Amino acid sequence: MKPTDMFAQVGSVIASVMFAWAMFKQYCPYNLQEVIDKYSKRAFTLIYPYIQISFNEFTGDRFMRSEAYSAIENYLGSRSSTQAKRLKADVVKSSQSIILSMDDHEEVEDEFQGVKLKWAAGKHISKTQSVSFYPVTDEKKYYRLTFHRRHRQLILGDYLNHVLKEGNEIKVRNRQRKLYTNSGSYWRHVVFQHPASFESLAMEAERKQEIMDDLLVFSTAEEFYARIREGLEARVSTFRPAGGRVNQP
Repeated sequence: MKPTDMFAQVGSVIASVMFAWAMFKQYCPYNLQEVIDKYSKRAFTLIYPYIQISFNEFTGDRFMRSEAYSAIENYLGSRSSTQAKRLKADVVKSSQSIILSMDDHEEVEDEFQGVKLKWAAGKHISKTQSVSFYPVTDEKKYYRLTFHRRHRQLILGDYLNHVLKEGNEIKVRNRQRKLYTNSGSYWRHVVFQHPASFESLAMEAERKQEIMDDLLVFSTAEEFYARIREGLEARVSTFRPAGGRVNQP
């Protein structure tokens, strides 16, 4: 059989099935359709016993970028560099290394406590109507996690907590200052890169070093200042009359 004849037969079969399904939905009683739909979904779960979870890039009305999406993006960076065939590269300011992330429509595998999972990056593109000199393309990016249903509790609990924790730690190490602007229906950002820094500030070298050391101590003494705050709050509550209020100056 020639390939053209085979494709013609497959096309005719698909068209016949679609026509039969349309006629069935039109003339079949609604209650019977519900029963068939119910049991067909059960049969599908037996054939395909996997669960999928989607993490969209933006939440709500697309005004805020999802923290979960950012954490997953950072978490998958190291795994993408060894598995994905298409990667996106970026360089963090004051760093000599390149940060890699998986490109759209790529897949990578992960393993957690002996359980294998699959991550996929995708996006939906739609044209939006807006008054602008530039064409606006509405991209809805997402990450999709696929795993076997027998591992539901492990994935929804320990694994996702592990992903978010490690992803946020990577985000802190690679943190960048960004400038945001509203374009179309959602916010865009560019990395803020200014040549000025505290090291290049025109000051006496010794005085500048003293200030930098003080700032460093302040930034790493969170627990110390937390204890001081607790002590002050305890003293205020001790001298506050019962049911009274602290007078504001």
